[in-house]
Amino acid sequence: MPREIPVFDALIPTLLLILIGSALIFVLIDQLLRDVDWDRFVWHPALFRFALFVILFSGLGLWWYS
Repeated sequence: MPREIPVFDALIPTLLLILIGSALIFVLIDQLLRDVDWDRFVWHPALFRFALFVILFSGLGLWWYS
């Protein structure tokens, strides 16, 4: 798999694209969780949101590079 993807003759690292994709997915999941008021079941909402983003980014990165 390529480590860089050419975009308009500039090499973009694939991890940057994975970061952007996981951020978009995170925003959608976070909005869904806020709509069902999931924060009241979590001890520390900011830590939960950060962990959710790390899990998404790591999972997409492992999926892409495996």
